[in-house]
Amino acid sequence: MLRRLREAIEEMAQRHKKKKAEKEKMKRRSRKYGQAQLKHSRRGMRSTFLGVCCLFLLVLAFSASYISRGDVGLLIGFVGLFALALAVAGLKNAVQGFKEREKNYLTCKVGAALNGVLLAGLAAIFLRGLF
Repeated sequence: MLRRLREAIEEMAQRHKKKKAEKEKMKRRSRKYGQAQLKHSRRGMRSTFLGVCCLFLLVLAFSASYISRGDVGLLIGFVGLFALALAVAGLKNAVQGFKEREKNYLTCKVGAALNGVLLAGLAAIFLRGLF
């Protein structure tokens, strides 16, 4: 019984190795004749970076506001406006990144989504502050 179990496990391991080797062989074959990996869009990477910076600034501003129990100075307001400008610039870079040819647009999609959500959230915060 144990011998059959070991044989079955060894057979499964061999099939797994064989399947992995075939998969790697197919990958190498597809890149052989002009099927190179696409690079990420530069503006998409910039957009994602700006979105992450904007998110960091917002977390920093919310933390400072929470620690001071809502009694924040003018500096936090300027941080919020700067975060708004970063979100707008990031969204603009994401849209322009989609126009680059022969690129991977994953960073553009992430940057556009992140900056769009941050922009909508900041607009909601500012509109709520007005009324």
